[in-house]
Amino acid sequence: MKIEQIYTGCLAQGAYYIESEGQVAIIDPLREVKPYVEQAAKAGATIKYVLETHFHADFVSGHLDLARQTGATIVYGPLAKPNFEAHIATDGEELQLGSVKIRVLHTPGHTMESTCYLLLDETGKETALFSGDTLFIGDVGRPDLAQKADLTMNDLAGYLYESLRTKIMTLPDDVIVYPGHGAGSACGKNMSKETTDTLGNQKRFNYALRASMSKEEFIKEVTDGLLAPPQYFPQNVALNKQGYESIDTVLERGAHALSPDAFEAAANETGALIIDTRPAQDFRLGFIPNSINIGLGGQFAPWVGTLVPDVKHNLLLVCEPGQEQEALTRLARVGYDQVLGFLAGGFGAWKASGKESDTLLSVSAESLADRMTEGELEIIDVRKPGEFAAEHIAGVRNIPLEYLNDHMAELPKNKTLFIHCAGGYRSMMAASILRARGYENLVDVTGGFDAIKKTGLFEITDYVCPTSLKKV
Repeated sequence: MKIEQIYTGCLAQGAYYIESEGQVAIIDPLREVKPYVEQAAKAGATIKYVLETHFHADFVSGHLDLARQTGATIVYGPLAKPNFEAHIATDGEELQLGSVKIRVLHTPGHTMESTCYLLLDETGKETALFSGDTLFIGDVGRPDLAQKADLTMNDLAGYLYESLRTKIMTLPDDVIVYPGHGAGSACGKNMSKETTDTLGNQKRFNYALRASMSKEEFIKEVTDGLLAPPQYFPQNVALNKQGYESIDTVLERGAHALSPDAFEAAANETGALIIDTRPAQDFRLGFIPNSINIGLGGQFAPWVGTLVPDVKHNLLLVCEPGQEQEALTRLARVGYDQVLGFLAGGFGAWKASGKESDTLLSVSAESLADRMTEGELEIIDVRKPGEFAAEHIAGVRNIPLEYLNDHMAELPKNKTLFIHCAGGYRSMMAASILRARGYENLVDVTGGFDAIKKTGLFEITDYVCPTSLKKV
């Protein structure tokens, strides 16, 4: 028996490859399925099952392409109603895979169809739990993504409480937990950087698994402090439930190299959004007017999903030469399939053509401190509310990047805005968005709050009054 976790850091997502005696099950595959097919072929094995823990909100699963290419059976738990052929398993049903079995555990709460898969080894011992978004390391799945007219967030949290206590916490302590996500995912709020653990450790250290916890306490703690989910989430759910184009078709369509003239014409004629995927400091030194910087070196796809509300929006890409395929693949993972092409030769070709370009100013943390002694500055901290609450420059304004579009009108255009995040990745995104919306007086703080704190020149506070700032 072989278990392999295939972890994708930019999505903080775990897919799983389980093999026994020439038969393979893939759990929650990413959209690009070629690696799974090749891995099974190399082992001389056949992919028998594609197991889905739920209708994912944060990425497009590869279940359909994988089933088409291998003949594998797609499996969901009870209550799932996909618009394609799949096996809807019953609670407690056992699936034979070589000499091992996989038991279906229906665990509603994150969503109503949420299901965990319990692996029984060759002796029948309960060995590993593939917990999807029901149980994470250090957290549990958020219960607000599947709300309906007759089903509230508190209702879902109540279901989750029962699922954890009747289906998961009753399992042996030495069962290994393999979750669907780790730290950085928007599917939870307190996930660990660790991507596996024993169930026994989770019973001891996961706040949501306290043995003495009442249902009322659980509901209150699990629902407290949830940020609004990215707007692309329900669109990804629909793609996973209803179907989508093959990723090969999507990648072929997007891999269209455009000259500077053709690129400019495509932007003007289609209204496509230009996404520049270069590092923040490269972008700052020169970029196409009205383009948005979302660096490929960070959590590129989730940020595109957060800042570009419609997955069907036409996109044009500016990449470092050779990184176009990577950008297209990451966009396809979250359902952004309408890429019209990329700038051949990257920004260097645009600059060489003599076309108009723009720049953004930056300032060091030390220089920012000097300017603060000269008078009051308009400093915007675009980190998340929890980061800001933990520590921030006294008196500055917090507008988290994910809320920027909704609260932009609050920012004055007649003042210079000094923008920072933790290290510089998010602040350049924010500055590029503001510049595209007509804000001219913008300065990025190089190195962000990390650099600000190291100077010792700022009054840092960890107190923040409750705020009503939210996504509208």
